[in-house]
Amino acid sequence: MRQLPTSVEIRDDTMREGLQIENKDISVEEKLRLLDALGDTGLKVISIGSFVSPKWTPQMANIDELAERFEPKPGVKYTAAVFNRQGFERADKFYPKIDVRSRDYMTHVEVGAIFAMRNYNRTPDQLLRQGDSTIDAAKRAGVSSGGIAFGNPFGSNFEGDFSLEQSLSVLEAAIDRWHARDLTVSICRIIDDMGACLPDQLIDMFTAIQQRWPEITNFGLHLHNQRGVTNICYYEALKFGVTHFETSLGGLGGCPYCGNGRSAGHVPTEDFAFLCEELGVETGLDLDKLIEAAAIAEEVVGHPLWGHVSKAGPRPRGERLYPKNMPFVETLDEAAHFRKGPSVYDHQLRPWKEDSALLTSPD
Repeated sequence: MRQLPTSVEIRDDTMREGLQIENKDISVEEKLRLLDALGDTGLKVISIGSFVSPKWTPQMANIDELAERFEPKPGVKYTAAVFNRQGFERADKFYPKIDVRSRDYMTHVEVGAIFAMRNYNRTPDQLLRQGDSTIDAAKRAGVSSGGIAFGNPFGSNFEGDFSLEQSLSVLEAAIDRWHARDLTVSICRIIDDMGACLPDQLIDMFTAIQQRWPEITNFGLHLHNQRGVTNICYYEALKFGVTHFETSLGGLGGCPYCGNGRSAGHVPTEDFAFLCEELGVETGLDLDKLIEAAAIAEEVVGHPLWGHVSKAGPRPRGERLYPKNMPFVETLDEAAHFRKGPSVYDHQLRPWKEDSALLTSPD
């Protein structure tokens, strides 16, 4: 095991991937409320959504109005997802309020053919060749290195498992195209929409990539969590030294193309930030404000989310220790006493009489 990193970069994807699979009728006012709460959490980069066709993603139909109306928070870079020239030009009208210009030069490859066609309407080979324009742009810009977004290397819900060598051969083809233009590859972002990643597979993947391409020193993860093991994968990645992680409030999100819908959510931002904090890894995030933002996210989408820390609170210490004789706590609303106050459980029974020796002991 390597030494844990001293700090990590957490990119929250609530406004983009989180909302793009929710109700299309969420108002701009509610999105503004959520975006404003996110801006108070300490996040350094926030995507406000996607500039895409409302025909395919009606949840993003009002993104131009959102971009016009939101008030940027100091110290936060606001960006958005764009997938073609038309989307770039729509977003770029709001520059510098929204910055889609200053991004890493990265090409995207997919291991599986079925998901590539379902999600991008491209074969893996077409995606590979499509990336050449990005490599050419990087060359013209005078940069010396780029990156690969490595899509779904662990398996497919439509095609079954992928072997390590099968996936690495796809990555190799992408890296070779950068090398052919005398550019190196220093960044690798692994994407798993399928929820197929397991911790041991992830470490095997990282190890093989680093051994074969030592020029890659910057790893990142965007893993979906439909089978509940992604936070374990993130922990193992932390131990490997990974410093770039993508999450969303309450685990909000999903994928309409992988066959799992909203169940393909993410690691909750507040849960992962808590884990890092407990391990002594700096995130720069305010956990209390993340919890409040997660509560707002539940109100905005109109249903409970899947985070844990937002329901039970961080570990109580010092002045935050629970009262010794606090009443029974049963419901989620009562469990939220750490942020709502004791009135939520006042109707419940208390375990001891007021004169119990346990209540007066110094311990």
